[in-house]
Amino acid sequence: MTLFDSRNRSKSPRHERIYALYEIAHTCVDFLAAILFVVGSALFFWQSLYIPATWCFLIGSLFFLAKPALRLARELQYLAMGDYDDLAERLNR
Repeated sequence: MTLFDSRNRSKSPRHERIYALYEIAHTCVDFLAAILFVVGSALFFWQSLYIPATWCFLIGSLFFLAKPALRLARELQYLAMGDYDDLAERLNR
């Protein structure tokens, strides 16, 4: 199995379920990051709210960091499931 191969998501019903769950998580993280950046931007209109605005940007940035981490976690979960058919095919070549 190759990491980040789009065909991995449809190898089995279990793969499809894992893909769907990670996509939901990825979308939620995307929305949270965007919302925090919009809120942080609005808070910068008031000088008294610079510290909360900065926190919104920092937390939003952490959510943006979580996005590739989720994708990698999904791929590692695929690997952990074992792809014995591909391994057996490679040995027979």
